[in-house]
Amino acid sequence: MKWDEVIGQQAVKQRLMQMESEGRLPHAIMLCGPAGSGKMALALAFASYLLCSNHKGNSEACGTCNSCAMLRKWQHPDLHFTYPTIKRASMGADHKPVSDDFAAEWNRLLAKGPYFSMDSWLNEIEAENQQAIITAGESDNLSHKLSMKSSQGGYKVSLIWMPERMNGECANKLLKLIEEPPTHTLFIMVCEEPDKLLETIRSRVQRIDVRKIDTADMEQALVTRRGIDGDTAHRLARIANGNWLKAVEQLDADNENEMFLDLFQSLMRLAYQRKIKDLKRWSETMAAFGREKQKRFLSYLLRLIRENFMYNFAQPQLTYMTEREEQFAKNFARFINEDNILQIYDLTNKAIRDIGQNANGKIVFFDLALQMIVLLIPPKK
Repeated sequence: MKWDEVIGQQAVKQRLMQMESEGRLPHAIMLCGPAGSGKMALALAFASYLLCSNHKGNSEACGTCNSCAMLRKWQHPDLHFTYPTIKRASMGADHKPVSDDFAAEWNRLLAKGPYFSMDSWLNEIEAENQQAIITAGESDNLSHKLSMKSSQGGYKVSLIWMPERMNGECANKLLKLIEEPPTHTLFIMVCEEPDKLLETIRSRVQRIDVRKIDTADMEQALVTRRGIDGDTAHRLARIANGNWLKAVEQLDADNENEMFLDLFQSLMRLAYQRKIKDLKRWSETMAAFGREKQKRFLSYLLRLIRENFMYNFAQPQLTYMTEREEQFAKNFARFINEDNILQIYDLTNKAIRDIGQNANGKIVFFDLALQMIVLLIPPKK
């Protein structure tokens, strides 16, 4: 993978290249940033650059050497991936899942591109409602791999995706490995919630913050990579707010957000009409979703509430909506105003917290729907 496959993030690219060219590359770095910002893309491009046999003096991996040929399939013997896994029913009671157990699924995901989310990974491994973690078995396995000599005589790269999902035993074992790293080994961590990592691990890695993708870079990528017109690219880039995954989702006519918009519209219309039985059926529909999907819908609801409130100010530069969302806002936005927006926010955030604590989905969403009847306040005349 080459640097030009990374969308924007020029400052981070230059920093990584400068550290390597000046011989100041630490043994462990951590790329931290929000979802869809391209942290994994940066990590893969940098790993490809370091492992290329002919990269010295060049700004890109050559793409033609034997190492680059292996990297195209992400099967280089000196590149070791670590990522969250689940316990499958077919695994023995004493077996601690490791990344190698899911290598085929991981390669399939990487083959689709360097931009993906935890949800994409969970779908790939058919995790259903399981929480993916990095087990102690992973640190033992990684320690064994890194103790061996480099196959190609250069770097050994340990790329750890979502290190914040390590359990306590794994984190403590990895700490020892980072404190006394094997010769010529580089750890690259790709992290979204660094505060969940052990402080002792955070203190032993060089943190590099990856910001949201600039809107201009996002627009250009949508035009050149997806072939859409400039106006559509501009609207999508503003809605995505620096998240490439959101921008791509918007291009799919059947994407999740389209369904969420339908559910949002149903909730608001039924609440306005005070149709209790229909709202009960709506809450049962929501309860049938998995908890992660329920939380995504509630986050979507929060976003649309904010956008409808801002729509009332008649300042287009302040709103970030699709055409369908804006069409609905033309008639609905007046019902979201200074008299109720904070209460709706509190109600929705409470629902997110309750779902996260495994509360009964039917009760949570029916309560949300009933309270929305009271909170939808027509504007004062």
